[in-house]
Amino acid sequence: MALWHSDLRVSWRAQWVSLLLHGVVILLLLLAPWPASYTVVWMLLLTLVVFECVRSQRRIRSREGDIALLEGRQMQWRQKRWQICGRPWMTRQAILLALRTPRGEQEKLWLVRDSMAEEEWRQLRQQLLSAGHAA
Repeated sequence: MALWHSDLRVSWRAQWVSLLLHGVVILLLLLAPWPASYTVVWMLLLTLVVFECVRSQRRIRSREGDIALLEGRQMQWRQKRWQICGRPWMTRQAILLALRTPRGEQEKLWLVRDSMAEEEWRQLRQQLLSAGHAA
């Protein structure tokens, strides 16, 4: 039986933070005084940051879908059962969960407040906080 359930949607806040951070790095690379002999290095770094920004946006979008918190510090997500490892890191706007499957797959899952309904957000925080005191 699920203690909590949600249908996660894309977090606009996570997308904007990612774009902002990558944009700052790109801006720093563009504005930094690079000697002409470092043009290849500069282009490589700029290309890597742009590709990482695209990859980050894809990862954020891939977090959509059905998720449930189960008994015994477990989650059902992406048609797999995950064990919550350690204590979740929580702020008012985000929760970071370290997850592991029985097969050894690991995942860090950021859940952002705007990726679910407000009532679901409150219920999840309450469940995780009460589970944290019991652990």
